[in-house]
Amino acid sequence: MAKLYFYYSSMNAGKSTALLQASYNYRERGMNTIVLAPSLDDRYGQGMVTSRIGLQSEAVSIRPDEDLFARVSSLMSEKPLHCVLIDEAQFLSKQQVLQIGRISDHLDVPVLAYGLRTDFQGEPFEGSKYLLAIADNLKEIKAICHCGSKATMVIRQDPDGNIITSGESVEIGGNDRYVSMCRKHFYEAFDASD
Repeated sequence: MAKLYFYYSSMNAGKSTALLQASYNYRERGMNTIVLAPSLDDRYGQGMVTSRIGLQSEAVSIRPDEDLFARVSSLMSEKPLHCVLIDEAQFLSKQQVLQIGRISDHLDVPVLAYGLRTDFQGEPFEGSKYLLAIADNLKEIKAICHCGSKATMVIRQDPDGNIITSGESVEIGGNDRYVSMCRKHFYEAFDASD
């Protein structure tokens, strides 16, 4: 029976790189994969997954209200799929997380979801919260804080490097907006900015 995997971390841990490597490994063995990416993450263009080290792949762009079980079922009617990979899975809704669970359970296709665990305020993203709850297999990908400890949190900064402590949970950005930190340094920085 196929499983639902959730690979989570803070930013800059190599989640997209790991996703692209997993997809490559399947394809190298002659198997078909589909890479899904939320449409709201358009930093590198719609329908693209790009890693910080320069690897990239085309992806199927998915809308926030899209039924992922129906989408993958439709794609499987065109050709067999051996793995579904999802980038930026923290942006999935609760319903979409349940739908990708159904892909594993009813279509017998492994689903590998990659995403952030928490936002810049230390709150879980909706998709991550439900992936942590229902995934068959949880895998942490480690990022490093400036102190050398494991980074588990992320802060948001304005263009001048000032820490932002309020605002919308979702704001697309990269190293220009976010810094991964260990819990200790996250709370020191977050509390100092109030």
